[in-house]
Amino acid sequence: MASQTLEIKSLGALGDGIAANGVFVPGALPGDVVEADMDNGRATISSWQIKSDLHVTPVCKHFGDCGGCKMQHLDMAAYSAWKASLVSDALAQESIDIDLQPIVTCVPNSRRRAVFSVVVKDDGVDVGFQRAGSNHVVAIEECHVITPRLMKSSRLVGQLAKTFQPRGKTASFTVLDSRTGFDVSISADYKLKDNDRRAISAYAVKAKLARVTVNGETIIENIRPMLSFSGFDVAPPPGGFVQAVQSVEEVMVELVCNHLSKCKRIADIFAGSGTFSLPLARIGSVVAAEGEAAALGALDRAWREAAGKGLKPVKTEKRDLHHRPFMAKELELMKTQGAVFDPPRAGAEMQAKELAKSKVKRIAAVSCNPTTLARDLRILIDGGYTLQSVTPLDQFLWSPHVEAVALLVRGKG
Repeated sequence: MASQTLEIKSLGALGDGIAANGVFVPGALPGDVVEADMDNGRATISSWQIKSDLHVTPVCKHFGDCGGCKMQHLDMAAYSAWKASLVSDALAQESIDIDLQPIVTCVPNSRRRAVFSVVVKDDGVDVGFQRAGSNHVVAIEECHVITPRLMKSSRLVGQLAKTFQPRGKTASFTVLDSRTGFDVSISADYKLKDNDRRAISAYAVKAKLARVTVNGETIIENIRPMLSFSGFDVAPPPGGFVQAVQSVEEVMVELVCNHLSKCKRIADIFAGSGTFSLPLARIGSVVAAEGEAAALGALDRAWREAAGKGLKPVKTEKRDLHHRPFMAKELELMKTQGAVFDPPRAGAEMQAKELAKSKVKRIAAVSCNPTTLARDLRILIDGGYTLQSVTPLDQFLWSPHVEAVALLVRGKG
């Protein structure tokens, strides 16, 4: 195994240091000079000759072993600048030149959803997160990302797993910290037996869990898990998508609603359970399209239960938006004045192409992937839209994941 002296010049998109010769060095920061062992082009730091002032002491004792966080060793100001650069670099690849708005960050211990990896052993149970690049479960005693309540739920998750999970098998437990209790959605590669269902139900009652679902099957619902979306009570479906941090969600909603505030007919594309549809219904009538029927059911129920709050109509439509986007002609027939889309990581390329041909006046593009966002924005800009602003948002603290809200107007605005 050869050793090299490497001078670190920059950070890559996944948070690895990049040496002057282009080698990626996990754990290194710009300004470092390191001795690294090289194995098939992969570098492992053996020692530091110079350690950059950008290094700080990680707040979590599991950092470096647990794969949940990658950037706790980086100074917070430099970290936020790096996060914003992931957005600006992606835009630059599409020749989009715009000064970003200041990045919106979340505070530690604010994430309301966690995906625990759980393995039951002969001598107990490990509940935690997987080691980076490995299936090994690192049992955690602390976490500075999730809410304190979620951290406490890990003990309940372990006890729940022991009621049914085979020894040596790893399962994924998604826990949502809802207002009415923990909503637990389990993904496992084995089938439940009737006695497993009885054991799960008995423990869920004892532990006062709101709901437990295994591989899409709701085993027990003691009480509807409830979240607040901009003041609306929403019961998300089992395992349904919700924004990870409520404070960041509120900023997203404010940006979108302010941008579409004068639109009386609005299309919410990839609507989920109504993060944007419900507050937008205070402004105008909404057509909410989404591929998951359960999510639309939650949205519709929340809208109906909010009757009397002066909301405009919300029409839901189950639709495969990746293969059947709203056509420009449809949007015209619907008299759509404003649109928001918040797609999965693959983006909304086909929908962007139709919007680019439409007469929709104002668009808000919400994204969890800067690369596909930049591609979709380029389509819209080439179709005659003006990009007014892009705001990066960080609700996945100390990770390489970043989101953004882009606001566009037809013509010059």
